[in-house]
Amino acid sequence: MRLDGSGCVLPDADVGGGTAAELHSVGAQPLLLQPNHHHIPFPFFCVGSAFSEDQCAVLEALFLQTNDWQHRDGAFYRCSLCDVSVKIPVSFQAEIVARMRAMTRLPLVDRVVVTAQRMLPGQVIGIHSDRPLLGYEIARLVVQLNKEWQPDHGGVLELFASPEGKAVFTVDPEYNTAFGFALHAESYHGVTEVTQPRKTVVFNFWHVANTPELAAYVQALFADLHFSELPAALDPVASSAESTLPEETTFRAGTAAIALQRLGYDDATIVTGYRHSAGLAVCDTGDAETDAAVLLADWMAYLYRDSFDLTRWNSLRNKLDRVEAVSRLMPAWQLCLPE
Repeated sequence: MRLDGSGCVLPDADVGGGTAAELHSVGAQPLLLQPNHHHIPFPFFCVGSAFSEDQCAVLEALFLQTNDWQHRDGAFYRCSLCDVSVKIPVSFQAEIVARMRAMTRLPLVDRVVVTAQRMLPGQVIGIHSDRPLLGYEIARLVVQLNKEWQPDHGGVLELFASPEGKAVFTVDPEYNTAFGFALHAESYHGVTEVTQPRKTVVFNFWHVANTPELAAYVQALFADLHFSELPAALDPVASSAESTLPEETTFRAGTAAIALQRLGYDDATIVTGYRHSAGLAVCDTGDAETDAAVLLADWMAYLYRDSFDLTRWNSLRNKLDRVEAVSRLMPAWQLCLPE
């Protein structure tokens, strides 16, 4: 389920029966202690006894209320989902964000979207990876609420090294256990068919440099994208590139050139940006603003055409670490490289 990320968390929301206070009392019981970290087939961690009994009871109550469930019944993804963010107090969310920052070592924003997930007998979730597309979440914490779970109940989380291979790690959906991971293109996982109802609460977290606000900016920048608006000076370079390079590469390079065009840069900078994004040359003009503009345009084109990649983002941050932002680039700079 994709969510709009607009904050959608109300302070001290009523979760029914006066139980919000139990979630507020996170200080009395430190949560998500002693995570067990793994790196195969991709980085993740598991936590036993993730929350207090009272906190688990409040999370379980989310499934007893009349909620606006969205039912997914495709061949690949069968379950029911409900956004319950407004029913989780802000103070409890803040505690979880703080722990996730420590465990993942990722710069996460305060925004949290919480989803209740329900699976009924016969339902299954196929093998997939949830890469962080533009404006999507970067990390998840999955909390299991299945009392008296037995192996024949199914609902086992399976982790894969590839979509065609066999599971290399399994996580039983035992009560009050948590599983956390950073999303990326190779985080393949699935859930086996259940024979008994399976209840899960999923906390979703955003990277500071891939927020819904950034998504809105990038989508507006590339709205009504037409390569015909690019300058004629680019034509021979683009024609030559298109005759030898993959379409995906030249399309992204053209998208980066569009960004530079719409940001008001001259023909020479647009050509430099295209060549850099196509891998035809490394941008090192000696002019700080030109180099910064080319690097930011390349990054935004990659985000728009592909997904948020931590390695690429860290490289961008390192290259522009000591470069002073210019006014023309300030909106993009602040969203792509926040303080």
